[in-house]
Amino acid sequence: MLLALLLIPTSMVESLISERASNRDSATEAISAQWGGAQLVLGPVLVLPYTALETTNGQTSEMTHYLSLLPDTLSSTGTLAPERRHRGIYEAVVYRAKLHVQGVFQAPPLADLGVAASAVRWPEAFVALGISDLKGIRSGLVLRWDGQTKPFEPGLPTGEVLPAGSAPAISSQVEVVAQERSRYSKYREGDTQGEGAAANGLNALVPVPDAAALAQRHTFAFDLDLNGSTGLLQAPLGRQTTLHLSAPWADPSFIGAFLPAQRTLTGQQFTADWKVFHLNRNYPQHWRSTQARPDVDASTFGVRLLVPVNEYQKTMRAAKYALLPLALTFLVFFFVELLNKLRIHPFQYLLVGLALVIFYVLLLALSEQMPFNAAYGLAGLTIVGLVTAYAAASFRQRQATLATAGVLAVVYGFVFVVLQLQDYALLVGSLGLVVVLALVMFLSRNINWYSNLAEE
Repeated sequence: MLLALLLIPTSMVESLISERASNRDSATEAISAQWGGAQLVLGPVLVLPYTALETTNGQTSEMTHYLSLLPDTLSSTGTLAPERRHRGIYEAVVYRAKLHVQGVFQAPPLADLGVAASAVRWPEAFVALGISDLKGIRSGLVLRWDGQTKPFEPGLPTGEVLPAGSAPAISSQVEVVAQERSRYSKYREGDTQGEGAAANGLNALVPVPDAAALAQRHTFAFDLDLNGSTGLLQAPLGRQTTLHLSAPWADPSFIGAFLPAQRTLTGQQFTADWKVFHLNRNYPQHWRSTQARPDVDASTFGVRLLVPVNEYQKTMRAAKYALLPLALTFLVFFFVELLNKLRIHPFQYLLVGLALVIFYVLLLALSEQMPFNAAYGLAGLTIVGLVTAYAAASFRQRQATLATAGVLAVVYGFVFVVLQLQDYALLVGSLGLVVVLALVMFLSRNINWYSNLAEE
């Protein structure tokens, strides 16, 4: 009954951990709002405005639609310069990305695209580029189109000329990260077109003389100097898309639908190279604004710059094991009461249980101020010392007191080991529980339960 009652404050502790993680996310978002948010680069896309006749209620009118064409090749090379920024006790990772983007457009015959050449407004053709957070742009952006410079200008006539996509989430909460992984999955069920958020857009005017000129090979290049936070993603819009990234950062997380084809990790540096083909994604090389635009979330790829220790996720994992020290400590008290004919009041059990619950609050508070391992050790020593001192005053027996201290030390040590594991955490945790149960069964094998009840 007491164990069930103590699960209530344990769940409150888990809510407190989530709240503190949300506070950290808010601080990170506040820094990102001034520096530049998590970035997704979409494009470039060659867009041709064209005129179509539409009849509504017997009235025929001219409407402007857009044909979007993706490049044949898209190659990006860049470096990230990460920095740590603080707001209060919270830390966020920001970066400055310098990317060189180049490639080739070579459109198929216009007749194959479902648009008449006479309907296209050739002088109004433009290249669209999507960037999640435009305030991260650090310098002027100029497109080099067939060797000629064309300045980018803000804004797009409609968001339908770009694919839909979402930047990486800025969050330290486990649930949000899991949702993000689901969003990046290449095997999502159902129709996902149009689910992603629209990126902010830029345009550069690139007049095309006619359909024959469109079918020719057009080269493009531009340099992007961009502030961002947490992560950087790119959409594989080319028939062949390559990305080379490097940064002086020891803990990258390669996110999205594709892992790097090659990567090098050293103590303070990483480099990564991706190569993705249009056959690896589930959307075409062109679409019209009258059609559903493609959603690129299931094919984007890139990197997230991880803060090496996320104290909130580790504290939440530790809190999931709260029942283990509670149950074993109560079991020690029960055996002491049973074997030594002591009377321990339920209020004493409650005080010990509350001390064990407070361990997680203390761990959370300390881990925000110091490394997690040091915080865990200090919180564990504090609670083990407190409960041991209380047991010594209550039992007045050296062996029983030492047993209590030993059990708590072993339990917290076991939980600490499990927290350091990733792939084998469930296996080690399950084996540990089996060992504990076997030990309890062994120690209680000779107890005559009915005899003790009769004596009472």
